Parts: sequence; C-alpha cells; structure tokens
Amino acid sequence: MKLYGYRRENGQVGIRNHILILPASVCASEVAAGIASHVNGAIAIPNQHGCCQVGADMDLTIATLKSLGKNPNVAAVLVVGLGCEGVPTKEVAKDIASTGKKVDYLIIQECGGTINTVTKGTRIAAAMAREAAEVKKEEIDISEITLAIECGGSDTTSGLAANPAVGYASDKLVSLNGTSIFSETTEFIGAEHILAKRAVTKEIGNKILEIVSNCEKKANTMGVDMRGGQPTPGNIQGGLTTIEEKSLGCIYKGGTAPINGVLNYAEAPKSKGLYVMDTPGQDIESMTGMVSGGAQLVVFTTGRGTPTGNPIAPVIKVTGNPETFKNMRDNMDINAGTIIEGSKTVKQVGEDIFAEMLEVINGKQTRAESLNHREFGILKLISTF
Repeated sequence: MKLYGYRRENGQVGIRNHILILPASVCASEVAAGIASHVNGAIAIPNQHGCCQVGADMDLTIATLKSLGKNPNVAAVLVVGLGCEGVPTKEVAKDIASTGKKVDYLIIQECGGTINTVTKGTRIAAAMAREAAEVKKEEIDISEITLAIECGGSDTTSGLAANPAVGYASDKLVSLNGTSIFSETTEFIGAEHILAKRAVTKEIGNKILEIVSNCEKKANTMGVDMRGGQPTPGNIQGGLTTIEEKSLGCIYKGGTAPINGVLNYAEAPKSKGLYVMDTPGQDIESMTGMVSGGAQLVVFTTGRGTPTGNPIAPVIKVTGNPETFKNMRDNMDINAGTIIEGSKTVKQVGEDIFAEMLEVINGKQTRAESLNHREFGILKLISTF
C-alpha cells in the first residue's frame, strides 16, 4: 500500500494537518479553546500547568510544550499566554518556529483581555488553517513513521493477546526501518531485567535498570512499596494480582526488537528503531510524552476498555477481551480477543493491527478521533508552590 502524508518544512512527515492553539499556562487554556472553537481544523490542548512551577518541573513543562508544537502532525501553531505565567510564551513560539512551520503568539494582558485575544487569535488561526488546507499530501515511506505504544485498563487478556499482537506490529515497523516507542516505567517493575537484556549496549541496559530503580525510590519516599502489590483496583478486577504479573504482560507490547535507547519524557529518538521512554504509568501523561517525542500515531491496548485519545496523534484502540470489544464497540478499533477465542493467531492479529496503522496513516479516522477524544496531561514532577 502506498502511504501519503504532509511533508513539513524540516523534512518530517505528518499524518494529520492540525492547527495547534497552544496555551502557555492553565490561565490561557480557556482562551485557547475559544479560538479553536471558531476555526475548522484547529485544536487546543487543555494545559493545566505553566504557572507557579519551579526548577526541573517548569523546565519539563516548557520542553513538552515546545515539543508538542514541533510534532509533524501540526501544520502551524498559535501560542497563547496570559503574560505573567512562568512559561515564556515568546520563547516557546520562537523555538517551535525553528522547524520552519508557521508560528505566532498572543499575550492576553497585552491584547486588552480575553475577548480581544479570542478575536485576534481567531483571525490568525483562520489564516493558518486556510494556508494549511493548500498543502497537498505526497507519497511517504513507512520508515518516516514513529509509533507510540500504550496500554491501560489492563486485564488478563492484555498480556496474553493484545500486547503480544501489538508487539508483533511494532517489530514489523522496526524491521522496515521505522521507529517505535513504548513507555510506562512503573509497568517495567519486576520485568526490567528482561528489557535490560534486549538493550543494544550495556549502558542502555543499565539505564533501563536505573529508571525503574528511581521510580521505586520515589514511591518509597511516599511510604509505598510497589513490589508484591497491584496499584490499580481496575487491574485487580481484571484478574491481575501483582505488579510483576502486570509488567510481564505489559512489556510484550514492545515486541522483541533490540532496544536502541532510553528517552527522557518528551524527548525525540535520535535514530530509527525501538526505544523506551521514561514516563509514569498514567495513560494520558504517558501518551503526551511520546507524542511530544514526535510520534505521529498511537496504538493503545486495553482489556477493561479505555476510550481515551490524544489531541495531536490518532489513537488506535486494541482490546484482547472479546467481551470488551462487544460492550465498547463504539470505542474499540481492533478485536484481539480472537486470539483468546482461538480463531486467530498473534501473528494474524498483529498483521491486522499493522494494516490498520497503514489505513490510519492514510487518513482513516480512529474511533477515538471520530468521538473527539482529546485527553491531555503533562507529567508533573513536584508539587505546586
């Protein structure tokens, strides 16, 4: 199948053509949403941070906002700031503009309030949308795709069916010189030694062990021991008994390819292949990190049934539970429960997932997209001061 996408000014490829209205802080989020509501093709992210953060926490929010604007699924960006938040609105806009894409910014306090800012912003975003609509798709190669892999609302079928099938699709993408990222450091606990053995160098293997150790130490400071327990009630109801059991099923979604590196939150891969990103286990924050790292597409496995999407990247939902597929048909794209039922193999469902990825790359809407699921959240390192 021939693939088509939007070639950006810096050579990267987008599979969607969004106009991103990017609020620098929570104080500008409502105005950003107001602007986006008036412009076809515009999306606004509900940024909850950007004010009263300090140190590494503020640095991470700024870096994530910049990286979101650089995602190749975004054609143009309007950054909206209040004027007194910690995030430097002009700096964020300037950094995103280094990609060559159209970028502008507005400061609410300099525009004379929210009504004036929405009016000015709507004119700017509408002009961006008209210009973006003139961009024609061109033929692209699968090697230009970066896939983000997520799992959430897991049950016993996740590790037996959905995750292995997605792992197969990930391996196929990597074999075609594409890039794949999987994350959720909390869900490596008890299986980190297995992942470390797959690292292409000892240093990368040690880094995998290190991020898991750091995750556990952070939990310990709050009086929580992650080992030997299961942190989420939904997983228990789904038949998972320990974090180790969940982790052993979770890592299947990363396939069997060698691990080329460990990425910080929202960091882009430096080469092709399979990568681990250090993110929390929360689905929304984890997806945001990988999409900020440049992923144009997300495949999300869920046994219990999780409807979440993403504002920038289309999300393909895969369930290994045939009952969940029937019960949540409006939200699920792929039924990997056929593996549990014995009518299909992991390889066959993996091929189905890969074929669906190609269709979505070419413009097919996922269920989450069609229902406007645009959940969003940035990892927060420390408490607000």
